[in-house]
Amino acid sequence: MHDKLTDANIWAPPPRPEWLATFLDETRTWDMGAVAPLNADELISTAMQRTGLSDFGEDDWREPFEILVRAIEEEAELHAFGRLWTRHELLLFLETRLQIEAVFNAHPEIEDEEIKQPVFVTGLPRSGTSILFELLAQDKQFMAPANWEFVLPCPPPEAATYRTDPRVPRAHHLITQMGRVALTYQSMHEMGAWIPNECGVAFRLSFRSQHLAATFQVPSYTNWLFSADQEPVYRYYKRLLKLLQWKNPRDHWLLKAPEHQSFLPVLMKIFPDARVVVTHRDPVKAQGSVTNLMGTLYWMRSDKAFDAKAFEELLSPEGTAARLEQMIDWMESGAIASDLISNSRYSDLVENPVAALEALYAKMGFPFTAETRAAVESYLANKPKGKFGAHKYSVDQQDSTRRLFDRYQTYFNVPSED
Repeated sequence: MHDKLTDANIWAPPPRPEWLATFLDETRTWDMGAVAPLNADELISTAMQRTGLSDFGEDDWREPFEILVRAIEEEAELHAFGRLWTRHELLLFLETRLQIEAVFNAHPEIEDEEIKQPVFVTGLPRSGTSILFELLAQDKQFMAPANWEFVLPCPPPEAATYRTDPRVPRAHHLITQMGRVALTYQSMHEMGAWIPNECGVAFRLSFRSQHLAATFQVPSYTNWLFSADQEPVYRYYKRLLKLLQWKNPRDHWLLKAPEHQSFLPVLMKIFPDARVVVTHRDPVKAQGSVTNLMGTLYWMRSDKAFDAKAFEELLSPEGTAARLEQMIDWMESGAIASDLISNSRYSDLVENPVAALEALYAKMGFPFTAETRAAVESYLANKPKGKFGAHKYSVDQQDSTRRLFDRYQTYFNVPSED
């Protein structure tokens, strides 16, 4: 057993904010199953009644939705506010699906929109995905979806009112709610309506999302998810991107999520001209525990003890090594188009970010203009000192763990870090 597992098991929740502690105390005798029912059929019926709509699109969302709702009811042990919050979000996802289909039915021409050479950034957590994403976002030919677009995409955003859209304040309040429920979360994850978010947030509309698995302790849903077909997720995501660019055009989407690394064949089937950038860092160093983050996310909605051990085993070095080797196998077998995959080493990005970016652009086939260079240099000059890869955390440095990643580090020439 790894040392970090022992540390993870002693994770303790931070104090609840006073307003939430008071609310939970006042509602402790309520029948929350009656106040905030979580039943798949009832939620679907309510969403249709509230919107006056009935077309959810393809039915591939229904099975995971039913599995998720049943798992939440039977396993998650939500407290009163957690139930209310969860019911609100599930209804929001269902209503959004209904609204999206209504727009497509009224404007079938949206289906003709082309998603041209989108850029997907993926890689292990803490391997440089975030800083690379931030640097690419300085280029005007790329546009990342703002957080509010994923939360409230209908009616489709329009270029003329994009920066002044009246939905932004509501979306911002919904997005930042996590930081008010758990004050410590504000220091873990930057939140806001205009901050680009990961693709996994949008995947929630398909109910096949690792973000949902990270929201509730629902092992039956999580076990189903990790063996489920992910093609419906990417098909629906492409549909959403078409909707978002219909009245707010962009040259190339800039997108990001660590889980893309595990589904590259599906991603490249649905987005055949995508440019995929995989970030690389010493996987032992990048394997820092995320127990504190996960414990906080679960604790926001439940008093149930956090099963840190089960989560750590899901992200074990053995499992991480297997996923990295799977990517190599895909590249060598031709299961994914290697010429559309670019590699970005964390060490290169830290040592000389502008030169690393210029080389990456050449590989992707995009122009690295003087304007882009100036924007990147200005961004780097104004970036807070120490934010560039300054995280400190314990890692498992056992020789046996290091050997698990020999093939990966050799294949991509990834140096080990102290």
